[in-house]
Amino acid sequence: MNLLRYPASESSLMEFKREVPKNDQIIKTIIGFCNQKGGKLILGIDNDRTIVGIREDQIDKLLESLDHSIYEACYPPIIPLISTQVFGEKTILIISVSSGMSKPYFRKSEGIEKGTYIRVGRSTVRANPAMIEELKWQSHRIDFEKLPVYNAPISTLDNQLIQTFLDNRKNQASAKVTQDVMRSYSLLVEEHSELFPTNAGILNFGKSPQFYLSEAMIIVSHFRGVEGRDAIASIDCEGTLLNQFQQAHHFVLSRLSKSFSIKGVIRDEKLEIPEVAFREALINLLVHRNYHIQAPSKISIYDDRLELFSPGDFSGPIELDQLLKGLTYLRNPSICKIFREMGLVEKMGTGFLNIFKSYEIWGLEKPQIIEGANFIKCILPRRSSQPTSEKEQTEEGILALFYSQNEITNQDVVNRFSISRATAQRWLNSLIEKRLIERTGKTRNLRYRRKSK
Repeated sequence: MNLLRYPASESSLMEFKREVPKNDQIIKTIIGFCNQKGGKLILGIDNDRTIVGIREDQIDKLLESLDHSIYEACYPPIIPLISTQVFGEKTILIISVSSGMSKPYFRKSEGIEKGTYIRVGRSTVRANPAMIEELKWQSHRIDFEKLPVYNAPISTLDNQLIQTFLDNRKNQASAKVTQDVMRSYSLLVEEHSELFPTNAGILNFGKSPQFYLSEAMIIVSHFRGVEGRDAIASIDCEGTLLNQFQQAHHFVLSRLSKSFSIKGVIRDEKLEIPEVAFREALINLLVHRNYHIQAPSKISIYDDRLELFSPGDFSGPIELDQLLKGLTYLRNPSICKIFREMGLVEKMGTGFLNIFKSYEIWGLEKPQIIEGANFIKCILPRRSSQPTSEKEQTEEGILALFYSQNEITNQDVVNRFSISRATAQRWLNSLIEKRLIERTGKTRNLRYRRKSK
């Protein structure tokens, strides 16, 4: 007997049911679709996509009453599109809804606090108060990044940082820092004749962003092995989004293996993975994450892979297979605009394309993009699955000291690794021989700095 299978798979936009579920479960699922990106609930299909069909008498009953039941049970009212589709001798029932314009939608019998449901991956769950608040913003076309931070004075924005940005914008003339200019980038908003910095303003140009948005940071950790149990090194990347990008980019690249070759008098260095892939994944993490969620972004380095964890799901009705088609939806348009004019983003929608293309060119294992329960995870396989030696790890740790200071001393190494001055000197000499650092000054003023490439 040949089994027919439905051509598509379950996702955040599609759910299968082998049998007709209870009416309240249908309503919860439909509400979840309306509160997110829309979707289809298909009855008569098993979890493995096998088409089992629905009895004709059940279909007739559902066609007569289901749309009215959904309309009466939900607020604001939801009017679904209910249709059937025939596969051989099997008939399935499809209940379709689009993303709602009047969110949040909820069950009348439960009220807004307990009756609001959303889709998280392939599941329908009850929304918490923070999610309900975000749904209200979506209904009014309000982005979290553009909301005012009422307890922050205008002086929390660093005008010098803004001026530096305006002086170096890509394909833009220089401009002076004015309120109109800051408004044009959604750095300021006026309410009741008073100006307030926005979340976007604080994230991009704030003097102390984490004072107001404590979890808007990246925790980068390097683990021994392939599980997150034994941490070798870790760094909290804080400050503005540009600061976080620079810190995370520098730290991760210093922890990856490199190969070297000599071309004439030039020393050529090559990472084990395409740098462009990690760079694009990091930028995506920063510009597309949901900053309303009180959780940090995370980057984990394992022996066999990098994992980049970003709070929040995709911001629009997009499936994983559409990422390679250049389709994108902007959760943070102001942040994206600033990153683009900084020259960090070339063209919107090309990030994942560049990631997968660079891995294909290098002949490496294909990256993975996972949409989970309110998070996105990007997995970049590493070429080398062999752990680095203790000496290499120590040398990388010394180089990591340069993230926060331009020059270091022997004593800095002694203090960081709790070793003798003689051992610290041997490690520093090894880095000098590798032409990674150089000496400056003499005797008591002897210091070390990164060697220019």
